Amino acid sequence: MTLLKPTRRDLLKMAAAAPAFAMPAAVRAELGAPEGGNPGHFRFSVGDARVTVVSDGYFRLPTDGLGVNADPEDVQAFLKRHFLSPEMGYSHTNHLYVEIGDAKVLVDVGSGNRFMMETAGELMSNLDAAGIDPYSITHVVITHAHPDHVWGIRDDFDEALIPDAEYLMGEAEHTYWMQDGLVDRVEQDMQQFVVGAVNSIETDGVDWTLVQDGHEVVPGLTMIDTPGHTPGHMSLRVDSGDQSLIALGDAMTHAYTNFAHPGWYNNFDADGAQTVATRKRLLDMAAADRIAILGYHFPFPGVGHVQRDGDSYRFVPALWQF
Repeated sequence: MTLLKPTRRDLLKMAAAAPAFAMPAAVRAELGAPEGGNPGHFRFSVGDARVTVVSDGYFRLPTDGLGVNADPEDVQAFLKRHFLSPEMGYSHTNHLYVEIGDAKVLVDVGSGNRFMMETAGELMSNLDAAGIDPYSITHVVITHAHPDHVWGIRDDFDEALIPDAEYLMGEAEHTYWMQDGLVDRVEQDMQQFVVGAVNSIETDGVDWTLVQDGHEVVPGLTMIDTPGHTPGHMSLRVDSGDQSLIALGDAMTHAYTNFAHPGWYNNFDADGAQTVATRKRLLDMAAADRIAILGYHFPFPGVGHVQRDGDSYRFVPALWQF
């Protein structure tokens, strides 16, 4: 099974080539960057749960990793129709922070300063800007052990950045990354991702609670199996009153292709067929039960609804309230 793509070489090539891929503003969906930046957090509620989406920044990846089981020309044409660059993608990183009862729960810990994307690794500063004290966090849920989700778990002294929280991860995800000899069975360019995952999991001060489908973190927060992107990927469901939200992690990674073409999978999905099956199950459930979703890599703040559209779907961004 392929562990993760793109490889380190791909990332280095991408970083060097990014300026050359710039598109005229008139043919892309990106607006011009602001002077001084924008707030990296967004607040709303799910029933009685108080929710904040906190950004870890963003990064760009080549779009040739999208829809690898489709005709590349069809993928590029789709991106162009949606005012997106056919060469370089732009991925936000949207973390769920939820206060429910006495619990304060953070989903994933971002890239930290070990991932090579200089535009990411902003989670701690954005938590501070949002007035959230990381030392008050009671639970940290890890959806999966890819670099942009778990490498931010430790500080420069290899100790936990959030030292007093309970850390939760799917048992299958933990077992996959921690299996003996995995680093020697993957491609050389992929070995750093295995080492990074293991080092993150073994962070000093982190004691893992390994969970299975349906595990209740606290009343109202449930971890659910969403495998495919990685073997043990899990998402977090929030239920309060008559409202629900699913923090998808990377069970869905693109707010356009994943909905219009749910059968397409990407080169960084470990198991393409399982990724598609998981995605269709989530889309069907969210559309039928009117459950809100939060996409980690969707355009910030990444919150919206799923609308069925014939044999496909449509992402409907949630209405902001001031």
